[in-house]
Amino acid sequence: MKVKRMTDLALKDKRVLIREDLNVPVKDGEVTSTARIDAALPTLKLALDAGARVMVMSHLGRPKEGKPDPAASLKPVA
Repeated sequence: MKVKRMTDLALKDKRVLIREDLNVPVKDGEVTSTARIDAALPTLKLALDAGARVMVMSHLGRPKEGKPDPAASLKPVA
């Protein structure tokens, strides 16, 4: 079975949801290592360059289900 790759798809004007591992270390509201963000950039750039409208989803930490936790916000990453 051939694995489909993003480069095989017509992404122009398509909405693309990309799930990235952006669970980066944050201290005092500041990202302390951008390694995972840097690793995600080529994929995001590929989709954007192909004309896709990109939505990114991720998580930060291990929030408890059903209970909002401001410490688990992706705001410092975004």
